[in-house]
Amino acid sequence: MTSITFIGAGSTVFTRNIAGDILNRPSLRGAHIRLMDIDATRLSESEAVVGRMIQTLDVPARVSTFTDQRAALDGTDFVVVCFQIGGYEPCTVADFAIPKAYGLRQTIADTLGIGGIMRGLRTVPHLWSICEDMLQVCPDATMLQYVNPMAINTWAISARYPTIEQVGLCHSVQGTALELAHDLDVDIDDIRYRAGGINHMAFYLEFTEQQADGSYRDLYPALRQGFLDGRFPKPNQHNPRCPNIVRYEMLMRLGYFVTESSEHFAEYTPYFIKRDRSDLIKRFGIPLDEYPKRCVEQVADWKEEAARLKSNDARDVTPSKEYAATIMNALVTGEPAVIYGNITNHGFIPQLPDGCAVEVPVLVDANGLQPTVVKDIPPQLIALMRTNINVQDLTVQASLTQNAGHIYHAAMLDPHTSAELDLDQIWDMTSDLLAAHSDWLPDFAVPQAATQKSRAT
Repeated sequence: MTSITFIGAGSTVFTRNIAGDILNRPSLRGAHIRLMDIDATRLSESEAVVGRMIQTLDVPARVSTFTDQRAALDGTDFVVVCFQIGGYEPCTVADFAIPKAYGLRQTIADTLGIGGIMRGLRTVPHLWSICEDMLQVCPDATMLQYVNPMAINTWAISARYPTIEQVGLCHSVQGTALELAHDLDVDIDDIRYRAGGINHMAFYLEFTEQQADGSYRDLYPALRQGFLDGRFPKPNQHNPRCPNIVRYEMLMRLGYFVTESSEHFAEYTPYFIKRDRSDLIKRFGIPLDEYPKRCVEQVADWKEEAARLKSNDARDVTPSKEYAATIMNALVTGEPAVIYGNITNHGFIPQLPDGCAVEVPVLVDANGLQPTVVKDIPPQLIALMRTNINVQDLTVQASLTQNAGHIYHAAMLDPHTSAELDLDQIWDMTSDLLAAHSDWLPDFAVPQAATQKSRAT
């Protein structure tokens, strides 16, 4: 029996999606699904949802719940990590409110920027605790890591626990392909693409449509012309607040389409969110404070959503865009599959630093995770990625070396933060955030360890 542990299983919608994918795979229908969370109420709701799916699909799977992490991991084959340290309140609220008081506005704040830095500092110690438990009770298990900031997390895990088999998973590559197929009015099954880069800043190096005669049509000319003509981007029903103009603008400037959403990408660069430039916000449709708005909506809708999930007929569950079940099936059966994963860079993108986290095609079969080398990324894209890698590196180094000064260095080198604030503002804002998050941070990062400019060394 394949054993699959969810750490952070109280993320019920996510757990439902992944569990539904698992239970619909013949090779995994007899799995033991172990759900672990510190929130007993949400854990119970997730148990009810998974139990309902098992019942309606009439499969021999079973579900168990745990509040103890090591017990949930004991002897498991797969570890699916899907938690958020500090939650919406108080931590996400602080990640937005404190920078805004300094004039620094954000959209999502979970990947890069000062919000991503803070989330990384809160998250990495807990990921390390999972790795430590895995070494003790399931050293051969594969970790499927779904937590942001994805690149920082993946890098930090590999730097301290290199023997843990892990892959960071995101749906941006396959999700964006669906969006572009929608804009182009092309069947997604006819789309072929190849991408490479870092998480939330990978680019389609090839984006084509397979023709009836077996040849491939380059779709980039159609994307550019559609944008110039005002036909693209088409309204996006999945996120109507963000019209996706940022990514098309970057296509015209860089020559390639980035795989992460416009609301994310706007805060990874210094070009789109600027004080006293409301015209830019309007022109590019930047959804400021987008993530808090989503959180408020999700909290308000949760009870209704939980009831719907509990009563839903699992046979009607739409397959998700996530890779987890595909990876599990490939490892269990040996049936090969190609996914896009975030892995440690050991020459897989030679133009980027060794040891950083890169997002590349990964072959998965009975031999495990086998990343593909991508060595033809244009220099302008590599240069842009490096501006983000600098921030990731310093955030990881802060945790590895317990040097709180590197937290400030990461903030001062962040493209968006440094374009908006001067050095004194960056230092003061960072100190305020560390103080606000002191209950969630390791001891080295609390304010008394790093409040003075002279100590950021």
